[in-house]
Amino acid sequence: MRERACMRTSAQMALSALLVIVGLASCASIQRDARGPSPAKNDIGTPLCEEALAAWNIDIAPDGRGLPAGSGDVATGARVFAAKCAACHGAHGEGGLGDALVDGQGTLSSAKPKRTVGSYWPYATTLFDYIRRAMPYNAPESLSADEVYALSAFLLNRNGIVPADARLDAASLPRVAMPNRDGFVPDPRPGRL
Repeated sequence: MRERACMRTSAQMALSALLVIVGLASCASIQRDARGPSPAKNDIGTPLCEEALAAWNIDIAPDGRGLPAGSGDVATGARVFAAKCAACHGAHGEGGLGDALVDGQGTLSSAKPKRTVGSYWPYATTLFDYIRRAMPYNAPESLSADEVYALSAFLLNRNGIVPADARLDAASLPRVAMPNRDGFVPDPRPGRL
């Protein structure tokens, strides 16, 4: 019964989305007809200045391109984690409301794989990128670069990847060899890492 209700809900949502798309298309057609032929350029919105674009251009490549200045160590990361992350991810990263972040090594080929920082992530730089963009859950992008480096160092240490005295920065983070780095199929498209 629940499956039938879910199917009905999915069908209703798909129909609603289709109606919105058709409605928008007809509105655009009416507006275009009222203005005459479509101009060569899009003429929608306002061009972004470099400063506005820079606020969104915060991605970090696997090779470290885009990493900001700053640094962080494991001990500082432990304090930041306790204050800003442990409520969701557990006191030691074991999971809670949020995903587990530690352990899981050797489980990916098992019947119950545990995808954590130490078992799944192929690059330490993408760990930095994700924390910087999406965490903490209640205030994404609120952490400083130093805090994100420190959290990365702490989580990598908790997974046995870097030593307890590790300090990470834009030069050292890309050199961290993640255990599952070779566990992914490379993207064959030109210009991809």
